[in-house]
Amino acid sequence: MILWYAGMALAIVWNVFRDPAVDHRLVVVGALLPDAVDLVAGHPAYAHTLLAPVTVLAVVMAATRGRRTARRRLLALPIGLLLHLVLDGTWTRSEVLWWPFLGATFPDARLWPPLVLAVAEELAGAVALWWFVRRFRLTEAAPREAFLRSGRLVLPA
Repeated sequence: MILWYAGMALAIVWNVFRDPAVDHRLVVVGALLPDAVDLVAGHPAYAHTLLAPVTVLAVVMAATRGRRTARRRLLALPIGLLLHLVLDGTWTRSEVLWWPFLGATFPDARLWPPLVLAVAEELAGAVALWWFVRRFRLTEAAPREAFLRSGRLVLPA
């Protein structure tokens, strides 16, 4: 499950914030990170809790005190982490979302949805990525290079 999280996170962040200066690369990293971390456990665990993005947010805020540019860039990471929880539907699994406050163990659940749903989500993510690439002309060299170098978007004229 890559396209679903990456594509939808990019589309949501743009449509909510409309800020070309956000480091969209870090949004994608944050959106993909929970599954990568919890792959070891084989089920939604530590990275799928609300505690994970809140901790990352606190670390970013503390580490970037007095460095506004770095803070602005790094805030994209916890935003991506939070979007993963929303896109994954983790909010429907209280024992995971609110760990450790509702118990110290994780329920045995699937890390990914059933195949039919996973395919539908990946297709939706591919459409979102296609929209993002077209909307910000990432097929053209200059906007693509700016995006890859800084995560920033060059707005079409």
